[in-house]
Amino acid sequence: MSLNWFDITVFVGFFLFVVSFSMYKSRHERTGEDYFLASRGLVWWLIGFSLIAANISTEQFIGMNGSAAGNVGLAIASYDWMAAITLVFVALFILPHFLKCGIFTIPEFLEYRYNPAARSIMAFYTMVIYVGVTISAVLYSGGLTIHTIFDIDLRMAVWLIGITAALYTTWGGLKAVAWADLFQGSALIIGGLCVTAFGLAAVGDIGDFFAANQDRMHMFLPADHPELPWTALVLGLWIPNFYYWGLNQYIAQRSLAARSLRDGQLGVLLAACMQVILPLIIVVPGLIAVYLYSDLLTGTTDAAFPLLIRNLIPAGMRGFIFAAVAGAVISTLASMLNSASTIFTIDLYQRHFKKDASQRAIIAMGRISTNVFVIIGCLIAPQLGDPKFRGIFHYIQDFQGYISPGILAAFVFGLFVKRAPSAAGIAALLLNVPVYGVLHLKMFDHLAFLNKMAVTFTTIVAVMTVITILKPLREPVVIPARGQTGNQFSPVVVGLGAVVIAVTLSLYVIFR
Repeated sequence: MSLNWFDITVFVGFFLFVVSFSMYKSRHERTGEDYFLASRGLVWWLIGFSLIAANISTEQFIGMNGSAAGNVGLAIASYDWMAAITLVFVALFILPHFLKCGIFTIPEFLEYRYNPAARSIMAFYTMVIYVGVTISAVLYSGGLTIHTIFDIDLRMAVWLIGITAALYTTWGGLKAVAWADLFQGSALIIGGLCVTAFGLAAVGDIGDFFAANQDRMHMFLPADHPELPWTALVLGLWIPNFYYWGLNQYIAQRSLAARSLRDGQLGVLLAACMQVILPLIIVVPGLIAVYLYSDLLTGTTDAAFPLLIRNLIPAGMRGFIFAAVAGAVISTLASMLNSASTIFTIDLYQRHFKKDASQRAIIAMGRISTNVFVIIGCLIAPQLGDPKFRGIFHYIQDFQGYISPGILAAFVFGLFVKRAPSAAGIAALLLNVPVYGVLHLKMFDHLAFLNKMAVTFTTIVAVMTVITILKPLREPVVIPARGQTGNQFSPVVVGLGAVVIAVTLSLYVIFR
Protein backbone atom coordinates (compact mmCIF):
# COMPACT_ATOMS: atom_id res chain seq x y z
CA MET A 1 0.00 0.00 0.00
CA SER A 2 1.44 3.32 -1.02
CA LEU A 3 1.21 6.55 0.96
CA ASN A 4 0.98 9.94 -0.73
CA TRP A 5 2.55 13.10 0.63
CA PHE A 6 -0.62 14.03 2.56
CA ASP A 7 -0.74 10.59 4.26
CA ILE A 8 2.88 10.87 5.33
CA THR A 9 2.39 14.44 6.60
CA VAL A 10 -0.64 13.42 8.68
CA PHE A 11 1.12 10.39 10.12
CA VAL A 12 4.38 12.13 11.03
CA GLY A 13 2.62 15.27 12.24
CA PHE A 14 0.29 13.28 14.50
CA PHE A 15 3.09 11.49 16.31
CA LEU A 16 5.32 14.53 16.55
CA PHE A 17 2.46 16.41 18.22
CA VAL A 18 1.49 13.53 20.56
CA VAL A 19 5.04 12.77 21.70
CA SER A 20 6.00 16.45 22.09
CA PHE A 21 2.82 17.39 23.96
CA SER A 22 2.99 14.43 26.35
CA MET A 23 6.65 15.09 27.11
CA TYR A 24 5.89 18.78 27.70
CA LYS A 25 3.04 17.96 30.14
CA SER A 26 5.30 15.61 32.12
CA ARG A 27 8.43 17.76 32.27
CA HIS A 28 8.30 18.37 36.06
CA GLU A 29 8.37 14.77 37.38
CA ARG A 30 10.59 14.81 40.47
CA THR A 31 9.40 12.01 42.79
CA GLY A 32 8.29 8.41 42.46
CA GLU A 33 4.68 9.51 42.95
CA ASP A 34 5.07 12.07 40.15
CA TYR A 35 6.63 9.56 37.77
CA PHE A 36 4.55 6.44 38.48
CA LEU A 37 1.21 7.99 39.51
CA ALA A 38 1.15 11.36 37.71
CA SER A 39 1.29 13.17 41.10
CA ARG A 40 -2.13 11.58 41.84
CA GLY A 41 -3.76 14.36 39.84
CA LEU A 42 -5.56 12.72 36.89
CA VAL A 43 -9.08 14.03 36.18
CA TRP A 44 -12.00 11.77 35.22
CA TRP A 45 -12.10 12.41 31.46
CA LEU A 46 -8.37 11.79 31.13
CA ILE A 47 -8.71 8.56 33.13
CA GLY A 48 -11.58 7.34 30.94
CA PHE A 49 -9.83 7.91 27.61
CA SER A 50 -6.55 6.55 28.97
CA LEU A 51 -8.26 3.34 30.14
CA ILE A 52 -9.70 2.74 26.68
CA ALA A 53 -6.45 3.61 24.90
CA ALA A 54 -4.52 1.27 27.21
CA ASN A 55 -7.03 -1.51 26.57
CA ILE A 56 -7.45 -1.32 22.80
CA SER A 57 -4.49 -2.36 20.73
CA THR A 58 -3.90 -4.50 17.69
CA GLU A 59 -4.43 -7.55 19.89
CA GLN A 60 -8.07 -6.40 19.80
CA PHE A 61 -8.05 -5.01 16.24
CA ILE A 62 -6.31 -8.15 14.96
CA GLY A 63 -7.29 -10.83 17.49
CA MET A 64 -10.94 -10.00 18.14
CA ASN A 65 -11.73 -9.14 14.51
CA GLY A 66 -10.00 -12.40 13.62
CA SER A 67 -12.15 -14.33 16.10
CA ALA A 68 -15.29 -12.63 14.73
CA ALA A 69 -14.28 -13.70 11.22
CA GLY A 70 -13.63 -17.21 12.50
CA ASN A 71 -15.93 -19.54 14.40
CA VAL A 72 -16.79 -17.20 17.29
CA GLY A 73 -18.59 -14.40 15.46
CA LEU A 74 -20.39 -11.64 17.35
CA ALA A 75 -20.07 -13.58 20.62
CA ILE A 76 -16.51 -12.27 20.93
CA ALA A 77 -18.13 -8.90 21.75
CA SER A 78 -18.81 -10.37 25.20
CA TYR A 79 -15.28 -9.34 26.15
CA ASP A 80 -16.35 -5.71 25.72
CA TRP A 81 -19.98 -5.81 26.82
CA MET A 82 -19.23 -7.82 29.93
CA ALA A 83 -16.30 -5.49 30.56
CA ALA A 84 -18.78 -2.60 30.68
CA ILE A 85 -20.69 -4.35 33.48
CA THR A 86 -17.44 -5.30 35.21
CA LEU A 87 -16.24 -1.68 35.19
CA VAL A 88 -19.40 -0.59 37.01
CA PHE A 89 -18.63 -3.01 39.86
CA VAL A 90 -14.97 -1.96 39.86
CA ALA A 91 -15.98 1.70 40.22
CA LEU A 92 -18.46 1.02 43.03
CA PHE A 93 -16.89 -1.77 45.06
CA ILE A 94 -13.16 -2.23 44.29
CA LEU A 95 -11.66 1.16 43.46
CA PRO A 96 -12.78 2.83 46.74
CA HIS A 97 -10.74 0.26 48.73
CA PHE A 98 -7.61 0.89 46.66
CA LEU A 99 -7.83 4.68 46.80
CA LYS A 100 -8.61 4.63 50.52
CA CYS A 101 -5.36 2.87 51.39
CA GLY A 102 -3.29 4.98 48.95
CA ILE A 103 -1.42 2.17 47.21
CA PHE A 104 1.10 2.61 44.36
CA THR A 105 0.60 -0.87 42.92
CA ILE A 106 -2.02 -3.61 43.04
CA PRO A 107 0.39 -6.14 44.65
CA GLU A 108 0.93 -3.63 47.47
CA PHE A 109 -2.68 -4.14 48.57
CA LEU A 110 -1.95 -7.84 49.21
CA GLU A 111 0.71 -6.87 51.75
CA TYR A 112 -1.85 -4.86 53.74
CA ARG A 113 -4.44 -7.64 53.50
CA TYR A 114 -2.19 -10.71 53.93
CA ASN A 115 1.59 -10.27 54.26
CA PRO A 116 4.71 -9.11 52.35
CA ALA A 117 5.19 -12.56 50.77
CA ALA A 118 1.81 -12.32 49.01
CA ARG A 119 2.84 -8.96 47.55
CA SER A 120 6.15 -10.31 46.27
CA ILE A 121 4.57 -13.41 44.69
CA MET A 122 1.98 -11.37 42.80
CA ALA A 123 4.62 -8.86 41.70
CA PHE A 124 6.81 -11.66 40.34
CA TYR A 125 3.90 -13.32 38.50
CA THR A 126 2.84 -10.00 37.01
CA MET A 127 6.35 -9.20 35.79
CA VAL A 128 6.67 -12.56 34.03
CA ILE A 129 3.30 -12.23 32.29
CA TYR A 130 3.85 -8.59 31.30
CA VAL A 131 7.27 -9.11 29.74
CA GLY A 132 6.84 -12.63 28.36
CA VAL A 133 3.22 -12.42 27.20
CA THR A 134 1.41 -9.07 27.01
CA ILE A 135 4.24 -6.70 25.99
CA SER A 136 5.55 -9.20 23.46
CA ALA A 137 2.04 -9.89 22.11
CA VAL A 138 1.27 -6.20 21.61
CA LEU A 139 4.59 -5.71 19.82
CA TYR A 140 3.94 -8.72 17.57
CA SER A 141 0.35 -7.84 16.69
CA GLY A 142 1.31 -4.23 15.99
CA GLY A 143 4.28 -5.28 13.90
CA LEU A 144 2.11 -7.76 11.99
CA THR A 145 -0.43 -5.05 11.17
CA ILE A 146 2.19 -2.65 9.85
CA HIS A 147 3.93 -5.50 7.97
CA THR A 148 0.65 -6.62 6.36
CA ILE A 149 -0.51 -3.15 5.34
CA PHE A 150 2.74 -1.45 4.37
CA ASP A 151 5.10 -4.34 3.57
CA ILE A 152 7.64 -3.28 6.21
CA ASP A 153 9.82 -6.08 7.57
CA LEU A 154 8.16 -7.58 10.68
CA ARG A 155 11.20 -7.27 12.93
CA MET A 156 11.80 -3.69 11.85
CA ALA A 157 8.14 -2.82 12.51
CA VAL A 158 8.36 -4.36 16.00
CA TRP A 159 11.46 -2.32 16.91
CA LEU A 160 9.96 0.88 15.48
CA ILE A 161 6.88 0.51 17.71
CA GLY A 162 8.95 -0.39 20.77
CA ILE A 163 11.34 2.56 20.44
CA THR A 164 8.53 5.09 19.92
CA ALA A 165 6.61 3.89 23.00
CA ALA A 166 9.74 3.76 25.15
CA LEU A 167 10.71 7.32 24.17
CA TYR A 168 7.97 9.26 25.96
CA THR A 169 7.30 6.58 28.61
CA THR A 170 10.90 6.73 29.78
CA TRP A 171 10.80 10.53 29.82
CA GLY A 172 7.62 11.33 31.70
CA GLY A 173 6.11 8.19 33.24
CA LEU A 174 2.36 7.85 33.73
CA LYS A 175 1.53 11.51 33.10
CA ALA A 176 3.16 11.37 29.65
CA VAL A 177 1.36 8.09 28.94
CA ALA A 178 -2.03 9.46 30.01
CA TRP A 179 -1.81 12.61 27.88
CA ALA A 180 -0.62 10.61 24.86
CA ASP A 181 -3.54 8.21 25.45
CA LEU A 182 -6.02 11.08 25.20
CA PHE A 183 -5.03 11.77 21.60
CA GLN A 184 -4.22 8.23 20.55
CA GLY A 185 -7.40 6.88 22.14
CA SER A 186 -9.51 9.41 20.26
CA ALA A 187 -7.70 8.64 17.00
CA LEU A 188 -8.12 4.90 17.27
CA ILE A 189 -11.86 5.20 17.94
CA ILE A 190 -12.36 7.59 15.01
CA GLY A 191 -10.09 5.52 12.78
CA GLY A 192 -11.83 2.28 13.72
CA LEU A 193 -15.24 3.76 13.02
CA CYS A 194 -13.98 4.94 9.61
CA VAL A 195 -12.89 1.40 8.71
CA THR A 196 -16.31 0.07 9.78
CA ALA A 197 -18.10 2.76 7.74
CA PHE A 198 -16.08 2.01 4.58
CA GLY A 199 -16.61 -1.69 5.17
CA LEU A 200 -20.39 -1.35 5.44
CA ALA A 201 -20.39 0.82 2.31
CA ALA A 202 -18.52 -1.93 0.45
CA VAL A 203 -21.00 -4.54 1.69
CA GLY A 204 -23.85 -2.61 0.09
CA ASP A 205 -26.87 -4.77 0.90
CA ILE A 206 -27.07 -5.04 4.70
CA GLY A 207 -29.74 -7.73 4.37
CA ASP A 208 -27.38 -9.97 2.43
CA PHE A 209 -24.65 -9.23 4.96
CA PHE A 210 -26.80 -10.36 7.90
CA ALA A 211 -28.00 -13.41 5.98
CA ALA A 212 -24.43 -14.47 5.16
CA ASN A 213 -23.39 -13.99 8.81
CA GLN A 214 -26.52 -15.38 10.46
CA ASP A 215 -24.51 -18.15 12.15
CA ARG A 216 -22.12 -15.53 13.56
CA MET A 217 -24.71 -13.06 14.91
CA HIS A 218 -25.45 -14.78 18.23
CA MET A 219 -24.05 -14.03 21.68
CA PHE A 220 -24.75 -17.48 23.14
CA LEU A 221 -22.85 -20.36 21.54
CA PRO A 222 -23.30 -24.11 22.21
CA ALA A 223 -21.92 -25.53 25.45
CA ASP A 224 -19.38 -27.61 23.49
CA HIS A 225 -18.01 -24.64 21.51
CA PRO A 226 -14.18 -24.82 21.67
CA GLU A 227 -13.60 -21.09 22.19
CA LEU A 228 -16.55 -19.32 23.84
CA PRO A 229 -19.36 -21.65 25.01
CA TRP A 230 -22.34 -20.10 26.79
CA THR A 231 -21.11 -21.69 30.02
CA ALA A 232 -18.05 -19.44 29.81
CA LEU A 233 -20.31 -16.37 29.77
CA VAL A 234 -21.96 -17.53 32.99
CA LEU A 235 -18.75 -18.38 34.86
CA GLY A 236 -15.41 -18.30 33.07
CA LEU A 237 -15.43 -14.91 31.35
CA TRP A 238 -16.02 -13.00 34.57
CA ILE A 239 -12.64 -14.15 35.89
CA PRO A 240 -10.40 -12.52 33.24
CA ASN A 241 -12.75 -9.52 33.16
CA PHE A 242 -12.55 -8.75 36.87
CA TYR A 243 -8.83 -9.51 36.95
CA TYR A 244 -8.11 -7.36 33.90
CA TRP A 245 -10.23 -4.30 34.77
CA GLY A 246 -9.87 -4.35 38.53
CA LEU A 247 -6.54 -5.97 39.41
CA ASN A 248 -4.35 -5.50 36.34
CA GLN A 249 -1.70 -2.87 37.09
CA TYR A 250 -1.48 -1.33 33.63
CA ILE A 251 -5.24 -0.73 33.62
CA ALA A 252 -5.76 0.13 37.30
CA GLN A 253 -2.77 2.49 37.49
CA ARG A 254 -4.81 5.30 35.89
CA SER A 255 -7.55 5.12 38.51
CA LEU A 256 -4.94 4.79 41.29
CA ALA A 257 -3.63 8.17 40.09
CA ALA A 258 -7.07 9.84 40.31
CA ARG A 259 -7.32 13.33 41.80
CA SER A 260 -10.26 12.17 43.95
CA LEU A 261 -12.51 9.16 44.45
CA ARG A 262 -15.18 10.87 42.34
CA ASP A 263 -12.73 11.43 39.48
CA GLY A 264 -11.60 7.82 39.66
CA GLN A 265 -15.14 6.44 39.64
CA LEU A 266 -16.39 8.72 36.85
CA GLY A 267 -13.31 7.93 34.76
CA VAL A 268 -13.93 4.19 35.09
CA LEU A 269 -17.62 4.67 34.19
CA LEU A 270 -16.69 6.78 31.15
CA ALA A 271 -14.60 3.82 30.00
CA ALA A 272 -17.61 1.54 30.64
CA CYS A 273 -19.77 3.69 28.37
CA MET A 274 -17.17 3.50 25.59
CA GLN A 275 -16.87 -0.27 26.01
CA VAL A 276 -20.51 -0.61 24.96
CA ILE A 277 -19.79 0.78 21.48
CA LEU A 278 -16.33 -0.73 20.96
CA PRO A 279 -17.61 -3.85 19.11
CA LEU A 280 -18.40 -1.50 16.21
CA ILE A 281 -14.66 -1.18 15.60
CA ILE A 282 -13.15 -4.43 16.93
CA VAL A 283 -15.80 -7.03 16.07
CA VAL A 284 -18.03 -5.82 13.21
CA PRO A 285 -15.07 -5.30 10.80
CA GLY A 286 -14.22 -8.99 11.22
CA LEU A 287 -17.73 -9.94 10.13
CA ILE A 288 -17.40 -7.58 7.16
CA ALA A 289 -14.02 -9.05 6.17
CA VAL A 290 -15.28 -12.63 6.10
CA TYR A 291 -18.21 -11.49 3.96
CA LEU A 292 -16.02 -9.64 1.46
CA TYR A 293 -12.79 -11.63 1.48
CA SER A 294 -13.53 -15.12 2.78
CA ASP A 295 -11.24 -16.63 0.13
CA LEU A 296 -8.29 -14.63 1.53
CA LEU A 297 -8.84 -15.75 5.13
CA THR A 298 -8.34 -19.48 4.67
CA GLY A 299 -4.90 -19.50 6.32
CA THR A 300 -5.55 -17.24 9.30
CA THR A 301 -8.42 -14.97 10.25
CA ASP A 302 -5.95 -12.63 12.00
CA ALA A 303 -5.58 -10.86 8.63
CA ALA A 304 -9.24 -9.70 8.63
CA PHE A 305 -8.71 -6.12 9.83
CA PRO A 306 -5.52 -5.44 7.82
CA LEU A 307 -7.32 -6.66 4.66
CA LEU A 308 -10.04 -4.05 5.12
CA ILE A 309 -7.47 -1.27 5.48
CA ARG A 310 -5.45 -2.46 2.50
CA ASN A 311 -8.45 -2.77 0.18
CA LEU A 312 -11.00 -0.18 1.31
CA ILE A 313 -9.31 2.89 2.78
CA PRO A 314 -8.77 5.50 0.03
CA ALA A 315 -5.60 7.47 -0.56
CA GLY A 316 -5.60 10.61 1.57
CA MET A 317 -6.99 8.82 4.64
CA ARG A 318 -4.38 6.10 4.93
CA GLY A 319 -2.00 8.28 6.93
CA PHE A 320 -4.66 8.91 9.57
CA ILE A 321 -5.71 5.23 9.73
CA PHE A 322 -2.05 4.25 9.94
CA ALA A 323 -1.57 6.74 12.78
CA ALA A 324 -4.68 5.40 14.55
CA VAL A 325 -3.54 1.78 14.29
CA ALA A 326 0.05 2.58 15.27
CA GLY A 327 -1.23 4.81 18.08
CA ALA A 328 -3.35 1.95 19.42
CA VAL A 329 -0.28 -0.24 19.67
CA ILE A 330 1.98 2.44 21.09
CA SER A 331 -0.50 3.63 23.74
CA THR A 332 -1.08 0.10 25.03
CA LEU A 333 2.61 -0.74 24.94
CA ALA A 334 3.51 2.48 26.76
CA SER A 335 0.96 1.67 29.46
CA MET A 336 2.36 -1.83 29.92
CA LEU A 337 5.95 -0.61 30.03
CA ASN A 338 5.11 2.06 32.60
CA SER A 339 3.23 -0.39 34.82
CA ALA A 340 5.84 -3.13 34.51
CA SER A 341 8.53 -0.64 35.54
CA THR A 342 6.31 0.56 38.42
CA ILE A 343 5.90 -2.96 39.82
CA PHE A 344 9.57 -3.80 39.35
CA THR A 345 10.77 -0.57 40.95
CA ILE A 346 8.26 -0.26 43.82
CA ASP A 347 7.47 -3.88 44.66
CA LEU A 348 10.78 -5.58 43.91
CA TYR A 349 13.74 -3.17 43.61
CA GLN A 350 12.82 -0.79 46.44
CA ARG A 351 11.65 -3.50 48.84
CA HIS A 352 14.27 -6.18 48.26
CA PHE A 353 17.37 -4.52 46.80
CA LYS A 354 17.50 -0.84 47.78
CA LYS A 355 15.18 0.00 50.67
CA ASP A 356 16.79 3.40 51.19
CA ALA A 357 16.69 4.39 47.50
CA SER A 358 16.34 8.14 46.90
CA GLN A 359 13.54 9.57 44.76
CA ARG A 360 16.08 10.23 42.02
CA ALA A 361 17.27 6.61 42.14
CA ILE A 362 13.69 5.33 42.00
CA ILE A 363 12.92 7.35 38.85
CA ALA A 364 16.23 6.26 37.30
CA MET A 365 15.42 2.59 37.93
CA GLY A 366 11.95 3.10 36.45
CA ARG A 367 13.53 4.47 33.27
CA ILE A 368 16.18 1.76 33.05
CA SER A 369 13.67 -1.06 33.55
CA THR A 370 11.35 0.44 30.91
CA ASN A 371 14.09 0.20 28.30
CA VAL A 372 15.14 -3.30 29.36
CA PHE A 373 11.56 -4.56 29.11
CA VAL A 374 11.01 -3.13 25.63
CA ILE A 375 14.22 -4.78 24.40
CA ILE A 376 13.15 -8.18 25.78
CA GLY A 377 9.68 -7.77 24.27
CA CYS A 378 11.11 -6.87 20.85
CA LEU A 379 13.28 -10.00 20.91
CA ILE A 380 10.38 -12.31 21.82
CA ALA A 381 7.64 -10.75 19.65
CA PRO A 382 8.63 -12.13 16.20
CA GLN A 383 8.41 -15.70 17.55
CA LEU A 384 4.69 -15.41 18.31
CA GLY A 385 3.61 -16.02 14.72
CA ASP A 386 4.05 -19.78 15.28
CA PRO A 387 0.68 -21.54 14.61
CA LYS A 388 1.00 -23.47 17.88
CA PHE A 389 -0.09 -20.31 19.75
CA ARG A 390 -3.49 -20.43 17.92
CA GLY A 391 -3.72 -16.69 17.30
CA ILE A 392 -2.51 -13.76 19.36
CA PHE A 393 -5.74 -13.13 21.28
CA HIS A 394 -5.95 -16.78 22.38
CA TYR A 395 -2.25 -16.69 23.33
CA ILE A 396 -2.77 -13.75 25.69
CA GLN A 397 -5.95 -15.05 27.31
CA ASP A 398 -4.66 -18.60 27.72
CA PHE A 399 -1.43 -17.59 29.46
CA GLN A 400 -3.25 -15.07 31.67
CA GLY A 401 -5.08 -18.08 33.09
CA TYR A 402 -1.91 -19.12 34.89
CA ILE A 403 -2.22 -16.14 37.25
CA SER A 404 -5.64 -14.44 36.95
CA PRO A 405 -7.92 -16.94 38.80
CA GLY A 406 -5.58 -17.11 41.80
CA ILE A 407 -5.05 -13.36 42.02
CA LEU A 408 -8.78 -12.69 41.72
CA ALA A 409 -9.55 -15.30 44.39
CA ALA A 410 -6.98 -13.79 46.77
CA PHE A 411 -8.45 -10.29 46.40
CA VAL A 412 -12.15 -11.14 46.43
CA PHE A 413 -11.89 -13.63 49.29
CA GLY A 414 -9.66 -11.26 51.24
CA LEU A 415 -12.04 -8.32 50.80
CA PHE A 416 -15.19 -10.15 51.83
CA VAL A 417 -13.84 -12.67 54.36
CA LYS A 418 -12.16 -10.47 56.93
CA ARG A 419 -10.78 -13.35 59.01
CA ALA A 420 -9.07 -15.16 56.14
CA PRO A 421 -5.45 -15.77 57.25
CA SER A 422 -2.28 -15.02 55.30
CA ALA A 423 -1.92 -18.72 54.48
CA ALA A 424 -5.15 -18.54 52.45
CA GLY A 425 -3.82 -15.70 50.30
CA ILE A 426 -0.48 -17.43 49.73
CA ALA A 427 -2.24 -20.69 48.84
CA ALA A 428 -4.42 -18.91 46.28
CA LEU A 429 -1.39 -17.45 44.49
CA LEU A 430 0.72 -20.63 44.58
CA LEU A 431 -2.02 -23.09 43.60
CA ASN A 432 -3.02 -21.27 40.43
CA VAL A 433 -0.11 -22.45 38.27
CA PRO A 434 -0.29 -26.21 39.06
CA VAL A 435 -4.11 -26.41 38.98
CA TYR A 436 -4.42 -24.54 35.67
CA GLY A 437 -1.42 -26.48 34.34
CA VAL A 438 -3.09 -29.83 35.08
CA LEU A 439 -6.16 -28.68 33.15
CA HIS A 440 -3.90 -28.25 30.10
CA LEU A 441 -3.21 -31.98 29.95
CA LYS A 442 -4.57 -33.74 26.86
CA MET A 443 -7.38 -35.39 28.81
CA PHE A 444 -8.92 -31.91 29.34
CA ASP A 445 -8.52 -30.66 25.76
CA HIS A 446 -12.30 -30.65 25.35
CA LEU A 447 -12.62 -27.82 27.89
CA ALA A 448 -12.54 -24.21 26.64
CA PHE A 449 -9.82 -22.19 28.36
CA LEU A 450 -12.45 -19.96 30.02
CA ASN A 451 -14.02 -23.04 31.61
CA LYS A 452 -10.54 -24.08 32.77
CA MET A 453 -10.27 -20.68 34.46
CA ALA A 454 -13.63 -21.24 36.17
CA VAL A 455 -12.56 -24.66 37.47
CA THR A 456 -9.25 -23.21 38.70
CA PHE A 457 -10.97 -20.31 40.46
CA THR A 458 -13.54 -22.59 42.13
CA THR A 459 -10.84 -24.99 43.31
CA ILE A 460 -8.76 -22.19 44.80
CA VAL A 461 -11.72 -20.61 46.61
CA ALA A 462 -12.59 -24.03 48.07
CA VAL A 463 -9.03 -24.41 49.40
CA MET A 464 -9.09 -20.88 50.85
CA THR A 465 -12.39 -21.65 52.57
CA VAL A 466 -10.98 -24.78 54.19
CA ILE A 467 -7.86 -22.95 55.39
CA THR A 468 -9.97 -20.13 56.83
CA ILE A 469 -12.29 -22.56 58.67
CA LEU A 470 -9.31 -24.41 60.16
CA LYS A 471 -7.17 -21.36 61.06
CA PRO A 472 -9.22 -18.13 61.05
CA LEU A 473 -7.72 -14.87 62.27
CA ARG A 474 -8.67 -13.92 65.82
CA GLU A 475 -9.59 -10.41 64.73
CA PRO A 476 -10.78 -9.13 61.33
CA VAL A 477 -8.13 -7.42 59.21
CA VAL A 478 -8.25 -3.61 59.25
CA ILE A 479 -6.54 -2.06 56.21
CA PRO A 480 -5.04 1.37 56.97
CA ALA A 481 -6.67 4.45 55.39
CA ARG A 482 -3.96 6.71 53.97
CA GLY A 483 -5.42 8.00 50.71
CA GLN A 484 -8.59 9.22 48.96
CA THR A 485 -11.99 9.01 50.64
CA GLY A 486 -15.44 10.26 49.67
CA ASN A 487 -19.00 9.23 48.94
CA GLN A 488 -18.58 5.73 47.53
CA PHE A 489 -22.18 5.53 46.27
CA SER A 490 -22.90 9.05 45.03
CA PRO A 491 -26.19 9.35 43.03
CA VAL A 492 -24.39 10.31 39.80
CA VAL A 493 -22.05 7.31 39.97
CA VAL A 494 -24.81 4.84 40.85
CA GLY A 495 -27.17 6.25 38.22
CA LEU A 496 -24.60 6.15 35.42
CA GLY A 497 -23.62 2.61 36.42
CA ALA A 498 -27.26 1.48 36.29
CA VAL A 499 -27.67 2.91 32.76
CA VAL A 500 -24.55 1.08 31.52
CA ILE A 501 -25.76 -2.25 32.92
CA ALA A 502 -29.28 -1.80 31.50
CA VAL A 503 -28.02 -0.96 27.99
CA THR A 504 -25.54 -3.84 27.98
CA LEU A 505 -28.08 -6.43 29.10
CA SER A 506 -30.48 -5.16 26.42
CA LEU A 507 -27.85 -5.87 23.75
CA TYR A 508 -27.54 -9.45 25.00
CA VAL A 509 -31.31 -9.87 24.70
CA ILE A 510 -31.33 -8.46 21.15
CA PHE A 511 -28.52 -10.68 19.89
CA ARG A 512 -29.16 -13.74 22.03
